[in-house]
Formats: sequence, structure tokens, C-alpha cells
Amino acid sequence: MNGPEIPGEPAIRRAQLADVAGIHALLKRFSDREVLLPRSKGDLYANLREFLVVEEGGSVIACGALQIFTGELGEVRSLAVAPQYGNRGLGRQLVRRIEREASDIGLSRLMALTCEVGFFHRLGFCTVEMRELPEKVWGVCINCPKFRRCDETAVLKHLSQP
Repeated sequence: MNGPEIPGEPAIRRAQLADVAGIHALLKRFSDREVLLPRSKGDLYANLREFLVVEEGGSVIACGALQIFTGELGEVRSLAVAPQYGNRGLGRQLVRRIEREASDIGLSRLMALTCEVGFFHRLGFCTVEMRELPEKVWGVCINCPKFRRCDETAVLKHLSQP
């Protein structure tokens, strides 16, 4: 599914195998600063079908993924935009596309763990307590090295069905 594009902006597309190195490099820039959790290339290959990318000049300049937890809950994950491409709305476009895909497959809730709470609030997400997301906490977070010292905020959006 391709959503409407903004004139002059690169198109969002499904990630391909050739994108893994670019996605990994982009995510590593943020994980090195502890803004995102690191993801190995093996993990990216295994979960490639979850990813959307924006490419410009042959390089991945933005990415994001939809991870599904249950028949109701999905997560916006690994959302990143190369710093030199910031303030162009690419993150917003990726989240909107992920929302549409989540809604189209029947998810009713979409969450994210983020240090950029204001960004998600502007997109209609609300801050929630982690205990409202046991699927994430006990399925993923418990294995995270930051589990006891998590510095991210949980945000949630209820989706309208198509």
C-alpha cells in the first residue's frame, strides 16, 4: 500500500534486502547516542518485512517499522531520520503510513516507546503508563538491558478501523 506522497518529498517504500546495511547504519547513529536500542543486521534481516524506508540518492535517509504484538496492539519501532534530513516531515509521514497499515490489518491500538514524546503527541498519541502495555513489557522490555532504568515514555493511539 502506498499512501499519498507530498510533492518534492522522497517516496516511502517497503524495505528491501539491499536496504539492510543502510537501515543498520542509520539506526546505529542513534543507538550509539542511546536514543534508540541497537539492532543487529541479523535482526533487521529477520524483521525486514516490518520496515518502511525513505531513500534519496541511493541511501536510506529514514526508516520505521510496524511490530505486531497481538490482534489489537502494534508498535511503531525503529523510527529514525538522518539528522541532515530532519524537519522535512519524514518521521511524520512514516508514522502516518504505519498507522494506516496497522489500521488496515485490523489493529486497534498503536504504541511507541520514545524519548520524543512531543513528536508523538502532535500525531495524536497520548502518554500512558507502561503497565497499560503488558504485551510489550513482558514480551520484549523484560529482555532489554535498560529494563530497570528505562528512559523512554510509552505513548498510545487508538486507531479507527477502515
